[in-house]
Parts: sequence; structure tokens; C-alpha cells
Amino acid sequence: MQIIIIDYTQKDFTKSDETYDVIFDVAGKSPYFSSLKSLNENGRYLLANPGLSQMVRGLWTSLRSNKKVITKTPPGKPEDLIFLKELIEAGKIKVIIDSYYPLEKTSEAHKYVERGHKQGNVVLTVEH
Repeated sequence: MQIIIIDYTQKDFTKSDETYDVIFDVAGKSPYFSSLKSLNENGRYLLANPGLSQMVRGLWTSLRSNKKVITKTPPGKPEDLIFLKELIEAGKIKVIIDSYYPLEKTSEAHKYVERGHKQGNVVLTVEH
């Protein structure tokens, strides 16, 4: 299995002729219909943080085509976490942290994320 990670700030994968088995939109920045066109037959489009309109479009797309849109996170299994851990340790997945917020500033963190300019994950910290 080959995993390709594309930074949406550097390249718009939807503008090439390349197609993919799975597109996992973590940041919510990929154009919906262009992403569907970038999927192979029977491909999967995973949306990590879908809005209501994406959920409705995803359901409609999944019912009307051989491409499936997944808008919810399935229950995790321990072996899935171990697999992700191994990918990270092997350097195949790089975790990018944009900023840290203390738990008390959760609403500020949400506002920051909603502005759409974050360049990685936003982490809430908890002090002991």
C-alpha cells in the first residue's frame, strides 16, 4: 500500500489527472465535487470534520454512485492505533502542530480553527 500525503497549501490534487482509492480530507479544504472526480471507481472520500451540507451530499453521493463518502469516524480498534503509531514512528506520517491552547481557552481555539487558517493540529492542553 502506498500512502501519499498532500499538503493542500502547496498543491491542489484535484487539478491533476491522477486518481486515488482514498482521499482523507482532514482539514476540510478539499473542494467536494472536484475531490469526487479525483477518486477511482469504488473510491472512498473520508471527511474528518464534515458540515451538515457535506453530510447530506455525502449520503446522496453514496446512494447514487459507486463512490462512497464517509462522514463519521468508525469505532476504533486497538490494532488501528498500533498501525498508526507504527506509521508515525517510521516517519510515513508527520504530525504537524499549529498551536496549543489551555483547556480553559477551548472557545478561543474553536474560533481560531473556524477561521480556516490553521496549518496543522490545534491541541488543547490540560494541566495536572
